[in-house]
Amino acid sequence: MKRKIIFLLNPIAGSGNRSGIKRLIETRMPAMQTAFLLLPTNAEGKYDEVREKILHEGFTDVVVAGGDGTISSVVNDLRDTNVNFGLIPCGSGNGLALSAGISKKAARAFDNIFSGEPVLTDAFVINRHFSCMLSGLGFDAQVAHDFAQQKKRGLITYARQTYANFLKAKPYTFTINADDKKVDTEAFFISIANSNQFGNQFTIAPQASLNDGQLDIVIVQKMSKLQLLFSLLHQITNGKVKERLYTKNKVIYYQTAKLVIDNPGAAPLHVDGDPKDTAASFDIRIIPNAFRLIRPLKTLAQAK
Repeated sequence: MKRKIIFLLNPIAGSGNRSGIKRLIETRMPAMQTAFLLLPTNAEGKYDEVREKILHEGFTDVVVAGGDGTISSVVNDLRDTNVNFGLIPCGSGNGLALSAGISKKAARAFDNIFSGEPVLTDAFVINRHFSCMLSGLGFDAQVAHDFAQQKKRGLITYARQTYANFLKAKPYTFTINADDKKVDTEAFFISIANSNQFGNQFTIAPQASLNDGQLDIVIVQKMSKLQLLFSLLHQITNGKVKERLYTKNKVIYYQTAKLVIDNPGAAPLHVDGDPKDTAASFDIRIIPNAFRLIRPLKTLAQAK
């Protein structure tokens, strides 16, 4: 089948030069001898126009130039159309791209659209929310909420918000139900990961895979702030999945296909880096082979 590509460009993603990405696409696509269309993303995550073009004009690929929240909303709305999804990362964290081995350099990410291979990729739902990368409760979600209020985006702004929230971070009360085991705990945050990281190479779930049918659950329990720093460093560099939930570990690292988290302390929520309204309880389930993501062949060979 001859390819036809829709590029969706987020006009406010991260802090990069979106006009440069637009020029890159418009300059290089004619040489590819592939029909294409360039459209903006939208905050509502509704892509009826794109859906119509896929169904009635034969578009085969949707390439998103944006961050984790943008790719998540696009995939959620269009994954039932059976297109391939590509990514030119220009968000603040770009966790999905980095987990998939897609370069943060726009030109290389563009090359991957034509040299890479579409691979079935997992996603998950957390209550009514779709997530293709990483969602969380607690500290990191509060950072996401505060970051969303800032006029200036980008890594420096995100780092400032992280530091400010670390100084005032407090643990929240949770009950985790997974695989017929119940755990009550106080934790600074809980990460539910399909990818291995928050973004910017911060690998909170170092053993996570995008297509293993499992969610990596990381529970960072109550401890001193100094101990928290050392525990996070160990998790990032040497975190190992445990066979069972075990609360005596300061950081619980566990894999499961589904779980329920009760949230009586009203810990804030983020989904793929975007702030969302919290809830008293969360039902979380993997969606195996949810969509096809175009990934570099070199990365796929290394994964094997």
